[in-house]
Amino acid sequence: MTQSINLPNLPKIDDFLQELATIQQKSSKRYAVLGSRHVPLTHQHLIELLSYALVLGGNSVITSGAIGTNLAIIRGAMRANPDLLTVILPQSLDRQPPESREQLENIMHLIEHSENDEMSLADASTLCNQEIISKCQHLICFAYHDSYTLLTTCQDAEEQRKVVTLFYLD
Repeated sequence: MTQSINLPNLPKIDDFLQELATIQQKSSKRYAVLGSRHVPLTHQHLIELLSYALVLGGNSVITSGAIGTNLAIIRGAMRANPDLLTVILPQSLDRQPPESREQLENIMHLIEHSENDEMSLADASTLCNQEIISKCQHLICFAYHDSYTLLTTCQDAEEQRKVVTLFYLD
């Protein structure tokens, strides 16, 4: 009788080589940066610096418009080069929180999805995140272990063979 051994899911060599090529790429990249709304101010400052550095390096950044992580991304990118920032909203600008609406009105590359205004924010955010990851090469995500929508987005990005960097906030 032959006994089978269950091996952990190891990455395929093609996946490894593609990730290595993406990391070593010298030209600018398209980064999607997403994260929780509930982020302490100290974390927001670090996220803003990360965004600033990515854009200063000539990379484009795609994010959404929620408070917390996404607004920190927007502040950093706007300071470095507003032309390299794209913000995709899950719903119309009118449906965004008042504390973020003022900053969002100054974005050059702003995509609204007013057709999703009748959806729940969770469903609209899922569609928005799918659109965002379809436009990037590398996803950076700041999430908690119970951030279902964000963790699902990371899994979707991995299935699309995107490079994913996930930072847990808890």
